[in-house]
Amino acid sequence: MKSPIRLLLVDDHAVMRAGLANMLNANPAFCVVGEADDCSATLELYLKMHPDVVLLDVAMPGLDGIEILRQLRSQDPEAHVLMLSSSDAEEDIIHSLHAGAAGYMAKTARPAELTAAIIACHEGRRVISPAIEQRLAEQSAGRPLSTREVEILGLLRKGMNNPDIAELLGITRRTVKAHVAAILVKMEAADRTEAVTRGFERGLLKL
Repeated sequence: MKSPIRLLLVDDHAVMRAGLANMLNANPAFCVVGEADDCSATLELYLKMHPDVVLLDVAMPGLDGIEILRQLRSQDPEAHVLMLSSSDAEEDIIHSLHAGAAGYMAKTARPAELTAAIIACHEGRRVISPAIEQRLAEQSAGRPLSTREVEILGLLRKGMNNPDIAELLGITRRTVKAHVAAILVKMEAADRTEAVTRGFERGLLKL
């Protein structure tokens, strides 16, 4: 029998954590090994417990979940983090995924959806809850790239990385990351290479 997937729950609402812990511990596929409600506790428990998957709330007091995610990934680039949120804002989703989240799920997700997402994240697959994926698609469908995004797409075509683009355009690396993430969403591309390919297909880039 496979060992249960070891989970760390991060949410500033104790009731939410308790509900998740009860639900997940009732499933033999999972074992909640720790709970945290802020950044320092999260990092401390992660380094101590080395969980398989972290379930991380986006809206947190002090440092938000996305910044906690960045710090976790700086400590362990292989960390599997599934974001849980009541927000379906495109900015939160894009920033989370670009910061290295393995997935993004709504807190309103059904138990079966959440457990499937945890397993997918543990296996190294990226997952977004159907409701959020549909909302993101609706928000992005038919939206053209901004002038700045087209400019950055052209620089991606040249093989430039984020630091080089930031220096060339005089903007921060975080801003470049946000633009690249938005380009991938709008172009419905899995990576930069596919975004460039679709840029040619849509006439945004010329040979």
